[in-house]
Amino acid sequence: MAPGKKGSRRIVVDEVTYRWRLRRRPTYDQALCWSPCTYAVEHAGRPGTTLVVTTDRPHGSNWVGRPGVPVLPSDVADHIRTALTRGWTPDRPGSPFQLDLSQGFVASPGAVPAGRSRETEPVGAGAVQEPRATVARRDN
Repeated sequence: MAPGKKGSRRIVVDEVTYRWRLRRRPTYDQALCWSPCTYAVEHAGRPGTTLVVTTDRPHGSNWVGRPGVPVLPSDVADHIRTALTRGWTPDRPGSPFQLDLSQGFVASPGAVPAGRSRETEPVGAGAVQEPRATVARRDN
């Protein structure tokens, strides 16, 4: 989830320049307030490990009308400093560094637990599944 240059914003934190980007359109889960807003940050001069910040607020463009608090540059600067103290090395290659600040986020009703999907949910208690029809082959 590297921010990319198009649509990213420049920010200087402690004399180091970074680029950060928040998706304009929420993901499906974010639109339904099932998961919180996320954004990505990378070093502007020597992109390496991307910082992925998961906030504790819904995406501002959610579909259910929950008020979203905008992510401000001051928030981004604080989150960059926090990630640096927790071991993020923005100028070295590697897997994305996850900074999870979602404690306190309350998902909307109907949310699917993390790691599961509606397609993999078990059939409800008492539900009856119809047997599959079989077709007999006739050999001539």
